[in-house]
Order: sequence, then C-alpha cells, then structure tokens
Amino acid sequence: MTAGDRPVAVIVGPPGSGKTVTGRALADLLGVPFHDTDEAIVRSVGRSIADLFVEDGEAAFRELERVEVTRALAEERGVVALGGGAPVQPGAAELLQGHTVVFLDVGIADASRRIGFDQSRPLLAINPRASWVAMMNVRRATYEAVATLRADTAGRTPEDVAAEVAGTLAVSGTGPGAAP
Repeated sequence: MTAGDRPVAVIVGPPGSGKTVTGRALADLLGVPFHDTDEAIVRSVGRSIADLFVEDGEAAFRELERVEVTRALAEERGVVALGGGAPVQPGAAELLQGHTVVFLDVGIADASRRIGFDQSRPLLAINPRASWVAMMNVRRATYEAVATLRADTAGRTPEDVAAEVAGTLAVSGTGPGAAP
C-alpha cells in the first residue's frame, strides 16, 4: 500500500471528539475529499444509527460498520472519519495498520458540551455521562494503540485542530503529494 492508494488520514475518537467536523475541516485544508463511515451507513440503509441499534441490534450495526470501514480504508483517498466504536471492533486494528490514524482526544466536559448526550447516541442513552466515561475507559487504550497522531481537542475549535493535524502531516510527509 502506498500513500497514493489509501486515505490521507483516518480520524478516530469517542463521541463528542469532533471527528466529522474536524475531518471535514482537515479535508478542506488538504484539498481532498471527506468520507464519514457513519454517514455512509445511514445513507445506504436509509435509517439513523439510533434506529439501526433499536430495530436491528448492535450486532447488525457493527456488521454494516465492518463492511463500510473495510471498504472505505481500501477505496477512499481523502480524510476518513470512523464511528467511535469502529476501532475497537475485532480486526479493526489490523485494518488500520499502515494508515495515518489521528486520535482526537477529548474530555467529558468538552464532549458533553458538543453532543449534549441526546437520544441519537444509543450507547449513551442511559446515564450518558457515566456511560461516556466508562466507554472511554475501555476504548482509550485502543485509540492510543492504533493512532499515529494524537490531537487534544480540549477547548479548541475543529479548525484549530485540523490546522494542527495538517501541519503535522506536512512535516511528517504523509499528507497529499507525499512520496510513496
């Protein structure tokens, strides 16, 4: 796999870290397309992720997610944002090997302000703050293990975070136009 046949960057992180909005801003800065795997799943099935969880169950959603993440990592060439749970699913770490993976790290205060812990996030529906903290305690090690870059989003705008990541990609030679 060379730099030209994989995404420029893969964005991972928990709910509320800003994966979609920061990913879009990063793609704009780099002049590449943006792809969100959760948005792709919603478009393909015509239902929200919350509806998928309620009507079909988490296992059915995770299978759709596995297929979409596998496809996106093989076919998309811009910035790809993965759903918060995607990196912790079986086989995901192997799929992410060789990719530039950006972990958007966020604390509970910023996450709660950004997403409000509403009913659209099925894994956070009951006691959202405690659920988010427990989720992050489980997922943090995986996010850190798959990441090649970490960006702290605390108190920062998505544009600031995207600019930092773009600068790091340019310095490391992994951004658009990098040699294979």
